Amino acid sequence: QVQLVESGGGLVQPGGSLRLSCAASGIIFTFDVMGWYRQAPGKQRELVAVVTKVGTTHYAEPVKGRFTISRDNAENTVNLQMNDLKPEDSAVYYCNGLLIGQNYWGQGTQVTVSS
Repeated sequence: QVQLVESGGGLVQPGGSLRLSCAASGIIFTFDVMGWYRQAPGKQRELVAVVTKVGTTHYAEPVKGRFTISRDNAENTVNLQMNDLKPEDSAVYYCNGLLIGQNYWGQGTQVTVSS
């Protein structure tokens, strides 16, 4: 059974940084795409950043220049370095892995940006 487990969320002040990590288990293949999505209360889940198996990245406009996504194909892990965090970045962040059209999701980790 494929599992994605996130870590690294928490409470941080505006302007601060956090690093999210996600590790996959129960899979022997490399995900075609790995990424991060987030969902704030009362809002739909939205894409934050994704990275393909060959390293092509895509970022949502609100996080460009502040967030950096990276992955380790050998370990099937993906990280999200978040800098200059803003209150509007507060949300539950979900790790995602896409393999041959099948989406896999982690359980989510809370990120709260508040003074």
